[in-house]
Amino acid sequence: MTDVQGASTTSEGTMAVMRVTVLGTGAMGAGMAQSLLREGFDVTVWNRTAKRSEPLADDGATVALDPVAAVADADVVVAMLFDAAATVDVMTKVLPAMGDGAVFVQCATVGLDGAAQTASIAAEHGVAFLDCPVLGTKAPAEQGKLVMLASGDPALRERVQPAFDAMGSKTIWVGAELGLGSKLKLVCNAWIGALAAAIGQSFALAKGLDVDQQLILDAFDGAAAGSPYLQAKGKAIIESSFEPQFSVDGVRKDTGLIRDAIAASGLSTVLVDGVRAAFDAASAAGHGDEDMAAVYFGY
Repeated sequence: MTDVQGASTTSEGTMAVMRVTVLGTGAMGAGMAQSLLREGFDVTVWNRTAKRSEPLADDGATVALDPVAAVADADVVVAMLFDAAATVDVMTKVLPAMGDGAVFVQCATVGLDGAAQTASIAAEHGVAFLDCPVLGTKAPAEQGKLVMLASGDPALRERVQPAFDAMGSKTIWVGAELGLGSKLKLVCNAWIGALAAAIGQSFALAKGLDVDQQLILDAFDGAAAGSPYLQAKGKAIIESSFEPQFSVDGVRKDTGLIRDAIAASGLSTVLVDGVRAAFDAASAAGHGDEDMAAVYFGY
């Protein structure tokens, strides 16, 4: 039974701190680890490039140099790796080392095939598994305000919910069928990618027409068609502030998965093809590692 964030009551009535391992400490994984640490969890982190994990030691995390050792004592393992290939590679190595009763939670955007593949590998090793991509970028990850899109065995919910509550503002349990979380993530990311591309286009058009870009934000402030997202990304473009919350190349990867899903559903790819082209152009212009607002340079 869980009493407080990061702690649970054992059968002997003593308090035990939940042990969570985070595999992958890029912008998202590092933020998730920070949120877990802030809520009192015992956190171990691992990253393929070790120096990216080292700053988390100052916050109280144990930095593992080997992914297998990182998961050995974990109650919950959270994987936030770049793509399906990286996730499958790490899972194949670490699943045999996970303890009885531990849960592996896959949080990256891996697409439909990736979701099926990761679930299959977990089943082969007899490891409890949840498909749980997240909505949010670097800042929400650091603030514990992600939206967790979970799918899998409902019996696992109580075991992971304290960790999910630390990392997210809410959890949407999409269904018991593994992969439903990844499907919802693609649907949501299709909207986000198109919105970012549209913002970039409007701001590029304003420049081309010699219109003050700030007037776009002023015009939409408080309007039904406006949004905090427009204000944030528009401000980033105006101020040339492109520190990555989520990178142009990350969106390119996700947009490829979205296109595959759209095509497989028999739907038109005309919009997603345009979105992908804009992000491709921004990356080709040298902005691949910058925030997705830099799609502006694709125009």
